[in-house]
Amino acid sequence: MKLFVGLGNPGPAYANTRHNIGWRVIDELVERYSASSISKNSFNGELYRSRDLLFLKPLTYMNLSGKSVLPVMNFFKIPIEDIVVIHDDIDLPFGALKYKIGGGNGGHNGLKSIDSSIGKDYLRVRMGVGKPEFKSQVADYVLSNFGKEEEDKISDWIKYCADVCQKIPNEPLDIIKSTCTLRDINALK
Repeated sequence: MKLFVGLGNPGPAYANTRHNIGWRVIDELVERYSASSISKNSFNGELYRSRDLLFLKPLTYMNLSGKSVLPVMNFFKIPIEDIVVIHDDIDLPFGALKYKIGGGNGGHNGLKSIDSSIGKDYLRVRMGVGKPEFKSQVADYVLSNFGKEEEDKISDWIKYCADVCQKIPNEPLDIIKSTCTLRDINALK
């Protein structure tokens, strides 16, 4: 079984923010797989299933994402290497897509929470959202909506990321890395 986790914050005020790009990819995957809701209060999130794939949107707010991932991981006995976390990354330019297993959290509070709850050796799908000019602006930046020009490209970018995620259960990561790294969002429609 493979668990895909999209990081984000609950509530309409956060729906289109940079921090919620992971949720938007999960929504796309749930739709593609016609996944059914299997949520329980103990999961602290919206959980969907399609065959041997699980899709989770934690409802704990970003800083407590691990409190949603851990109970789902334990309930379904999912090994850490079968967990994929999709998240925003300010250290990558808007539209960049990279992957890594383990490593640091880059100051991302959702990753910090997951790391402290389950460990670090899960796959991260890093979606570049750009960076504010000053470090003091990071919180406001990730909680702000994408700009008009960015939003015009988001739909295609989310679909592209979902395409990549669909390959993860069946292809080696090295192949995915070499063939599915989006460096220029302008290449999209």
